[in-house]
Amino acid sequence: MKSRERVKRAIKFQNPDRVPISHAILPAAQLKYGEALNDILAIVHEDFGWEYLPDLKREDYPPLYKTGKNYDDFGTLWNVEMEGICGIPIEYPLADWNKYGDYNWPDFGAGPPKARQYSGHMTGISEDYYARGGWITFFEQIQQLRGMENMLMDIAYQSKEIYRVRDDLLEFNLDYLDKWLAHEYDGLHFADDWGAQNALIISPEQWRDFFKPAYKKMFDKIKSAGLDVHFHSDGQISDIIPDLIDIGVDVLNCQASVVGLEVIKKEFAGKISFRTDLNRQSVMPFGTPDEVKSHILEVFDSLGTPDGGIIACGEIGPDIPLENIKAMYETFMNYNY
Repeated sequence: MKSRERVKRAIKFQNPDRVPISHAILPAAQLKYGEALNDILAIVHEDFGWEYLPDLKREDYPPLYKTGKNYDDFGTLWNVEMEGICGIPIEYPLADWNKYGDYNWPDFGAGPPKARQYSGHMTGISEDYYARGGWITFFEQIQQLRGMENMLMDIAYQSKEIYRVRDDLLEFNLDYLDKWLAHEYDGLHFADDWGAQNALIISPEQWRDFFKPAYKKMFDKIKSAGLDVHFHSDGQISDIIPDLIDIGVDVLNCQASVVGLEVIKKEFAGKISFRTDLNRQSVMPFGTPDEVKSHILEVFDSLGTPDGGIIACGEIGPDIPLENIKAMYETFMNYNY
């Protein structure tokens, strides 16, 4: 079975021949491990065309991964202390609402900006692979325009300006999606980290009132074009998983260990497919290879079904030992539904 069919069958619960595999390798891990990591990856059949990604030079890292202070396309200033690890925004173009009248949205021309091209998602050059594009943010982009504290206060007080920026960003993203849809992709990937460790960052009611309609418009555009919707969100997001299913998310990449494996198995397995996230807080960096293998089997059992529903993935950062990376991929490749 070719990779493209394997992924499609896994997403639709149509009995793929094996679990498809997706890489999620941070630049810092590549910098740290070099050829030792490449030796492990050489024996892994990844199903999203990672091998077709261009070799990203350090000088070409986007602002959020490049050491030092650098502005992105939207005018946000990023501070990166460790090369290859996502930095933090420290200066926001809309921190002062009085500047909004003079703000110019970036012009990406006929395609995605280079700053968005590192994520491992602009893949699928070969028709044998499942082509997944994008890494499109909404909540996080508003944070980066306005600043987290300002944004949360705006939402709490329902300022007229925050509704304006929401609607303007939605219009911008819908136009941006047209640029992706001009190419032949099987699915597009959205990403917003909605959860803290124990709860949603804002109330579920606020999320449904302010953000859900905007997501629905973006997802409807993707679904009407016949593509799958992939969505990434870290933290405790169990309150909005039913909403994400309701508005058309096909593949969810969430922190399953934070949401709760038992909760997912009971309430969501079989209703939506999962791109797995392994426990990055304890098991992957500090566990033994045997503990890594046992954890993966528990995750697969909780998130998937005998008919499919999982894409095998585990983020590789510089804190993950090589032996655990190897154990992860060996478990992925040897797993049978």
